[in-house]
Amino acid sequence: MREQADLKAQIHALGPWFHNMRIDGVETAPDHFLGDYPAVKWKKFKHVLPDDLTGRSVLDIGCNAGYYAHEMKRRNADRVVAIDSDPRYLRQAEFAAKQMDVKIEFRHMSVYQIAELRQKFDLVLFMGVLYHLRHPLLALDLIHQHVVGHQMLFQCMQRGSNMVTPLEADYRFEEWKIFEEPGCPKLFFIERRFAEDPTNWFIPNRAGVEAMLRASGFVIEAHPEREVYLVRKGDMPMIDPVPFAPAAAR
Repeated sequence: MREQADLKAQIHALGPWFHNMRIDGVETAPDHFLGDYPAVKWKKFKHVLPDDLTGRSVLDIGCNAGYYAHEMKRRNADRVVAIDSDPRYLRQAEFAAKQMDVKIEFRHMSVYQIAELRQKFDLVLFMGVLYHLRHPLLALDLIHQHVVGHQMLFQCMQRGSNMVTPLEADYRFEEWKIFEEPGCPKLFFIERRFAEDPTNWFIPNRAGVEAMLRASGFVIEAHPEREVYLVRKGDMPMIDPVPFAPAAAR
């Protein structure tokens, strides 16, 4: 009983926790506003990954307390590297891994620094991070270029329409109507806070998420849950050079 009380005290001292982990029977976030999170969400899409990841390397970007990194080790991933820019989350993650005797390599770094890893991973997890970034498309470009060897499991909060409107390759400058379509790719900008969180910057609709993934060179393979995608690394799309505008147009 004394050991259990000491464990609870240590967990409380590291809080508040966003990931509800179970450490020796003690839950880190039993009163989470989303329920048993992220376990309740993981159940909806875990089937898109192989049950056995033996021989594969995994990178978890924005690992928080490490829930998904632990799941990758449960599936026998050979090497799991987990990074986060928030030292408090890393302290939680390191504590949980130590208590549960799970070997995960933790690094204090942001997504914008991932080139420093100098390695491509078989599977990259990028879960619940994009909307916290001031430069989301840059982050996707860096991930595609530097760390994705084959696949990425991606999750992003969405708001707005779940529709996807088919788009033409180009539109005339006079076009207005297409931007009013609910299924046109959109990013909603959060100037101050959303859900009491000042790090929520951009929230895309479904069309916006899928367009950004494609624009960064990813091919969507599965969409098992509204916010979740399994993508593979493809080629960066060719961008046609913009012709020099005549003086009248300028």
